Order: sequence, then C-alpha cells, then structure tokens
Amino acid sequence: MEESFAIIPLLFMLFCGCLGFVALAFWIWMLVDCVTKEPSEGNDKIIWVLIIVLLSWVGALIYLIVRRPQRIKQFGH
Repeated sequence: MEESFAIIPLLFMLFCGCLGFVALAFWIWMLVDCVTKEPSEGNDKIIWVLIIVLLSWVGALIYLIVRRPQRIKQFGH
C-alpha cells in the first residue's frame, strides 16, 4: 500500500520538471525572437530584452501578447 503512494511525489516532480523545461524553452524562444527580429529603433530592443530576462517566462509571455503582434503588423516579421 505504501509503495503506491510513493509514486505520487515522483509523478508530481516529473510533471514539474516537464513544465519547467517547457517554460525555459518558451523563454529562450522569445528572447531569441526579440534579439534577432526586433528593430533597433531607440531603446525598444534593450527594454524588451530586459523585460524578458528580468521577468523570466512572465516577461516572455508579455512580449508574446503585447509586442510581437504589433511588431509583425508594423514590420512584417
């Protein structure tokens, strides 16, 4: 009986590890997208990179929702 309960923490740790890996991959993707495709007009690129780096996956999500569609609409990439 005790052995069946021992698997629950293991599954939880596996789930959290997978979730962390997905968050890290998403963060890297948004950081690379910002660095390579954001135009260097003024300080916009630097500010967005700082937002993404300092706020981690939350900053990457903000960039994805707020800036990326606006950039694609303005510059086409």
